[in-house]
Amino acid sequence: MRFGFSTAGESHGPAEVVIVHGVPAGLRLLAEDVDRDLARRQAGYGRGGRQKIERDRVEFLGGVRHGYTLGSPVAMLVRNRDYANWEHRMNPAPVEDPPAPITLPRPGHADLAGMQKYGFGDLRNVLERSSARETVARVAAGAVARRLLEEFGVRISSAVYRIGGVAMDRALAAAGAEKADRSEVRCPDPEVSERMKAEIDAARRARDALGGEFVVVAEGCPPGLGSYADWRDRLDARLARAVVSINAVKGVEIGDAFEAARRRSSEVQDEIVRRGGVLGRASNRLGGLEGGMTNGEPVVVAAAMKPISTIARALRTVDLSTGEEARAFRERADSCAVPAAAVIGEAMVAVVLAEAFLEKFGGDALEDIRTSYEHYMQRLGLSAHRPDA
Repeated sequence: MRFGFSTAGESHGPAEVVIVHGVPAGLRLLAEDVDRDLARRQAGYGRGGRQKIERDRVEFLGGVRHGYTLGSPVAMLVRNRDYANWEHRMNPAPVEDPPAPITLPRPGHADLAGMQKYGFGDLRNVLERSSARETVARVAAGAVARRLLEEFGVRISSAVYRIGGVAMDRALAAAGAEKADRSEVRCPDPEVSERMKAEIDAARRARDALGGEFVVVAEGCPPGLGSYADWRDRLDARLARAVVSINAVKGVEIGDAFEAARRRSSEVQDEIVRRGGVLGRASNRLGGLEGGMTNGEPVVVAAAMKPISTIARALRTVDLSTGEEARAFRERADSCAVPAAAVIGEAMVAVVLAEAFLEKFGGDALEDIRTSYEHYMQRLGLSAHRPDA
C-alpha cells in the first residue's frame, strides 16, 4: 500500500485519530519523535485560549513495538483535554436535552456550504470536523514521514516571512529556516519577529486576525523523486495539493514561480554545473523541482494563508432558522495561526516526499529500502546518507 494517512475526530470530541499506512518495518519510532512536532504546532505568538487547555501527546495504538515499526499501519491517538468541557454537546451517544442548534454561519468557514452539502440544521456538525484541530493528526502523520526521511538525510524546516503587513525577504527566511524555532512567530530575523508580534497585538486589540506567508524547505532529497511520465505523479502538483489543503491556505508557490513569470527564460532556469566532480545547479529558482521531479537541490514550497475566519468582531450573515440578517456565530480562536500553519506545512511536505521516496525505493523493510537507495545513489555518483555517519 502507498504511504499515506487518514484522520478522524472532531475538534471538541474525545480525540484526534490518525492511521498511517505504507510504513516499512524496522523504522525507529518513539513517542517523543511525534510529541516534538505536536508541541511545535501548539506554540506560536497569537494563539488562542485552546492551546492553554490542550497538552498534545501521542498514544500509539498499533504498528509499533518496542520502539520500531512493524510494517503494519501505525495508529495514533491524541486526546482532546477540552472534551471534558464539551462532553454533553459532543457526546457520540444520544442525549435527553440536546443543545440548541447553531444557525449563524460564519463567512470564510465551511459552515454554510457544509450545511447545504450534508443537509444539516446545526452548523456544529460542520465546524467540529472542518476545524484546524484536525491538523493535530496531520502533524502526527508528518512526524512518522519525517522520521523515515531522516534515515536518508532529508531535513525539513520552515519559516514565516510575512504576517499581515510585516515581511522579510523570502529567500533569507528560507536560508534561515532551521533557526526559526527560536522565534515565537517562526521568523528567523529577530527584528522582523518583534514587528510581527506588534502587528498581531494590534489585530488582537481590534478584535481581528491576521494571515501571512510561510516557506517550507526540504534539503537532502535525491534527484528523481516524482515523475514526468503521468500528470498524477508530478511532485510539484502533489506538493501544491497537500499544502493548499491546510486550513486557510489559499495559494502555493514552488520556488520563485510568480517572480519567474515576470522574467525572461534565460534569467529563470537553474544552470547545470559541476562541483567537485558532482552535477549541481548554479541557482535554485525553480525550488528543486523540474519536470515534476526533484533535481537534487532543496525543495522550496511557499504558501499564503488568509486570516482565520473566526474573529471577535462578528461579521454579517443570515440566520438560517429565520432568514433574517444577523451577526455570525463566534467561537474562541487565534489572532494569528501562521506560525502553526508553517509546522503543519512541514508535515504535509514530509508526507508527500515520503510517499515519493517509497515509490522510488520502496520495500517492506527499512534495510531493503536502504539497499535500493544506496544502489541508486552509487549509479548517479552521489554520496548516500547513512544515519550513523
